[in-house]
Amino acid sequence: MKKITLTIIAAITILSFSCKKSFLNEEPLDFLTTNNAYITVKDFEASVNNLYGRVRNEFYSSGEQRPFDYVFGCDLVFDGQPAATRHTNMVAAYSPLSTEIPLIHWTSLYKIVAESNTIIDRLPASSLTAAEKTLMEARAKFFRGMAYRTLAYLYGGVPLSLTEAVSPKTDYVRASKAAVLDQVIVDLKFAAANLPAINVVQDGQINNLAAYHLLSEVYLAAGQFQNAVDAASTVISNPNVGLMTTRFGVKVSDVSKNVYWDLFQKGNQNRKNGTNKEGLWVIQFETDVPGGGTVSTGIAGSYQMERHFAPQFLNFRLAGSSVQPFLYPISDYTGGRGIGWAIPTKHFSDVIWQSDFNNDLRNAPFNFVREFKVTNPAHPRFGQTISTINPPAGITVPRRDFYPFQSKVTTPGDHPDGMFQDKSQLLLKASAGGTYADQYMFRLAETYLLRAEAYLGLNQLGNAAADINVVRSRSNASAVLPSNVNIDYILDERMRELGSEEKRRITLMRLGLVYERVKKFNPYYNDILTTYNLWPIPASEIERNNGAKLEQNPGY
Repeated sequence: MKKITLTIIAAITILSFSCKKSFLNEEPLDFLTTNNAYITVKDFEASVNNLYGRVRNEFYSSGEQRPFDYVFGCDLVFDGQPAATRHTNMVAAYSPLSTEIPLIHWTSLYKIVAESNTIIDRLPASSLTAAEKTLMEARAKFFRGMAYRTLAYLYGGVPLSLTEAVSPKTDYVRASKAAVLDQVIVDLKFAAANLPAINVVQDGQINNLAAYHLLSEVYLAAGQFQNAVDAASTVISNPNVGLMTTRFGVKVSDVSKNVYWDLFQKGNQNRKNGTNKEGLWVIQFETDVPGGGTVSTGIAGSYQMERHFAPQFLNFRLAGSSVQPFLYPISDYTGGRGIGWAIPTKHFSDVIWQSDFNNDLRNAPFNFVREFKVTNPAHPRFGQTISTINPPAGITVPRRDFYPFQSKVTTPGDHPDGMFQDKSQLLLKASAGGTYADQYMFRLAETYLLRAEAYLGLNQLGNAAADINVVRSRSNASAVLPSNVNIDYILDERMRELGSEEKRRITLMRLGLVYERVKKFNPYYNDILTTYNLWPIPASEIERNNGAKLEQNPGY
């Protein structure tokens, strides 16, 4: 009885105490809110790192389609498997109602703007030193400038928002394209003046010369040609950079190759691990590293350039045999696991090389691959060479399963171990298709071509030719005469030098020449209209902006 009484008393005491204050209630010592998220250097570094991730995602790694909106529908390649997602049927691809091309890039780029604005606005109340605040502001303004530059090229004048969004806003109006570019120039000038020097940053970090390079490009878009020359000259004259003119890097012992080939070998893109002084800003990919982008078990998170640009040899057959002549997918110069989506135009694969077909290093057989050895021992023509230049009877070129391509889109022999089904035969798994190398966002050869374009704008054709010839000389190509320099020649030289790595749409939309170049050099896109020199403002953005009128681009 006594035990029962004591038990009841204890239970009543516990219940009485728990009603007042439960020992299960948590008292957090600290937690993350919008008010304390941007205080320390580490807080701001985390946000800047996220901006790097957003840029990599927009231009390289968001999936198998959207990064390639920067090449399809232009003068470089055409669609090997017709679909609106690869710009076949441009009315559908560029519809304001589309939830794909126009909307996804608009949203992605404005997210970069928004996060950059938050960093800038949170700096005054942070615990950072004055020097740390300046550095973070320079980084944020670089990314904001890059995002608005891209928006202005793709859509024309767009809403300018330069402060953190802290409440809903539905009354945006479009600034003029000139006003957007003026703001980009202000941002990039601050970034160029305050970002660290290229020789002190880590691989992949933005730096002063990357900012000057981008500033030169935006000056061109704004028609400020002398300023573009000056910004490009700041980069070109810097002793810490230079065109790579002699063999270098991880495969320099392969005497059968050349210096242009070296630029694109896995491990050669960065200054510190490849002694490469040409890369100004290199987008980093690490395999099987958290945050590194690529994995050895599939193509998610990788830049799927191999998948797009290399032929789909799986379906290729030669007359007289039903046996597959090329083993597939193989980590060799047949292009890994290409699926033949981005077929080069004749202008890209043939016409632009005519004057220096045999001596231009960029057109060497291992750089622009046009001949393929039959690798299947079971095929009657095993070991023979099949050429896209002189194709066998019954084979047309180009077609999805047989065309020339640039080897820089893949990594022959350098796919990660986890991507091989049988490494002894270089046989890849069906999950291959990514390009396992760091990617140039900007490199010095392009800076020379930007300055050449600026000199052209100033009608200084001798200086323009001199800059073009620096690039051509590195590749053993014949010099261009000043009288032959015009914008088409510069665009062709960009195609020769940058090829598959260039975000071609950025260049052509900056110049307003998408329609003209496609009409001249890419007959596949026979529905091209002048309207498509700009993309539409997404209809969903116009509809939700019900407090003001967001004007649509002409023709949509």
